[in-house]
Amino acid sequence: MDPLGQDEIRASFVNCTRGEAKGVTLPARPEDIPWAKREFLGWRDPKAPSRAYLVLPFRGEVVGLALRAAPAPKSRLRSNICGFCTTTHGLADITLFSGRRAGKAGREGNTLGTYACANLGCCQYVRGELKSDVPQPYETLTLEERLARLEEKLHKFVARVLESR
Repeated sequence: MDPLGQDEIRASFVNCTRGEAKGVTLPARPEDIPWAKREFLGWRDPKAPSRAYLVLPFRGEVVGLALRAAPAPKSRLRSNICGFCTTTHGLADITLFSGRRAGKAGREGNTLGTYACANLGCCQYVRGELKSDVPQPYETLTLEERLARLEEKLHKFVARVLESR
């Protein structure tokens, strides 16, 4: 992913108002983000943990999504798979993220959701920088193929959010 500045990140949001985008707590100083190892920038708001954000290149532009995170279940006895990176996690480490659709549909209250890594660290899980507490199934895909799968799933989600725009 190409490096982005704070203004570029804030201007990228397609499913919230400019005022809401202005109030977004950014994850870190942009110069501290390892952009070369990120297919997307994803983070939870430390001031409001139920808020989450995704920013990624999509069809030649940078698209940002404001999301809501459902409360984590109490049980760790079951597991689920991230809808983006396909990492298996205990239920407490998977979150249902939902966001308003872009445009008129979003203003009318239509939303779209997906289950993903609670910390939105999908890029790090795919690269092996982070490890899940749950044993992972054996995969025969190369790192490049897993990264391509991650990008494909992210792009499908973004396309569905933007459908009504």
